[in-house]
Amino acid sequence: MEKALKIQQSETRIFKAVFPNTTNHYDTLFGGTAMQLMDEVAFITATRYSRKRMVTVSSDKIDFKKPIPGGTIVELIGRVEHVGTTSLKVSVEIFVEEMYSEERYKAISGIFTFVAIDEYKRPVPIEA
Repeated sequence: MEKALKIQQSETRIFKAVFPNTTNHYDTLFGGTAMQLMDEVAFITATRYSRKRMVTVSSDKIDFKKPIPGGTIVELIGRVEHVGTTSLKVSVEIFVEEMYSEERYKAISGIFTFVAIDEYKRPVPIEA
């Protein structure tokens, strides 16, 4: 399959509601919860692209631009940005949507790097 088509088809979108059990004392989404959701979406994206066992090896420059209030909906979008021999980079953005209006804005973005591994946890080529 053509690389550009694989990248397009591996894009991953997940929606979540921001409930009270995921917010802090400011009634905004915990930063650690946001990072966990981002890593999960990045993992799914990397796996959908490679169809290999993937492990997170780093997260780069996660920018918390705006707080995410409780009682909103978030959309996480993962996209493959770069493919190397055994690793790939996935960008993840979190957009906030008000539940009862059309307002939508980007709140957080970051890059995650994954490595493909075999059953012995050794790096393997992503593309054969």
